[in-house]
Amino acid sequence: MARLDVEEVPYKDYSNRQLVALPLVALAVAIAVILGAFVFTGAPVSLGLDFTGGTELRFSASDASTGDIETAFEEAGISVASVRSVGSDDSYILTTQETDSEALETVAERVGDRVESIDSRSATFGSDTQQQALFGVLIAFGGMSVLVALIFRALIPSIAVVVSAFSDIVIPVALMNLLGIDLTLGAVAALLMLIGYSVDSDILLNNHILRRHGGFYESAYRAMRTGVSMTVTSIAAMTTMFVASRYLGIPLLPDVALILVFGLIADLMNTYMLNMSLLRWYKFERGSR
Repeated sequence: MARLDVEEVPYKDYSNRQLVALPLVALAVAIAVILGAFVFTGAPVSLGLDFTGGTELRFSASDASTGDIETAFEEAGISVASVRSVGSDDSYILTTQETDSEALETVAERVGDRVESIDSRSATFGSDTQQQALFGVLIAFGGMSVLVALIFRALIPSIAVVVSAFSDIVIPVALMNLLGIDLTLGAVAALLMLIGYSVDSDILLNNHILRRHGGFYESAYRAMRTGVSMTVTSIAAMTTMFVASRYLGIPLLPDVALILVFGLIADLMNTYMLNMSLLRWYKFERGSR
């Protein structure tokens, strides 16, 4: 894999406060968005059917728009959560809290051409899934924090990794709110993947600076040649997956890919600005005060 040339990054021209400013502002804005969503909706992000229960119906309708479809279901007494067009073959995905599959299929066949798939979940199952997903994320994040502390055995480098990973998750969740992406099991999987991506790039940087021979900037650039190349390649791959799955109308994959793109871009900022500034302070300034 080709490596990007990062040797000209002018870190010496910026103070630690300047480097840390943008990541912290981005994190603060993201937290504000999530808190706002929680105040208005009772949840930090809009929950999908995996966590609320309901039905996802996919059907084709060559002579109807999303407005026509929503109107037809509302007139039949079925409250519609969302209707969106997918792919390029007049297919639509409708989500609703209604779990009567027979009634949904009847309306879909009346307004459209044919029903392609229908997937229902009970509210009880959704509530249990929500608790398990939250527990899984907390366990993954907590395990990551313990592992980092054991690896470096120093407070500041460990905090740098944990804060970067936290921000890498919080920023995509805030953008999910702004873009109307629901939290599904696929989205949870993407957030868990981001923890792994974040820890990988941060540990790579910390290990080169704290444990390898050479000066601070020499070690940092050496880590960046590998880390930035890996992250940019992953962003390109996830962008390609988003475009392809969106065009082909593959459910779930577009949202997962977009969450990963958001998180990986945030990871570049957090690793090479936030983490870098904390490591530089740890190496050069902590003992001078």
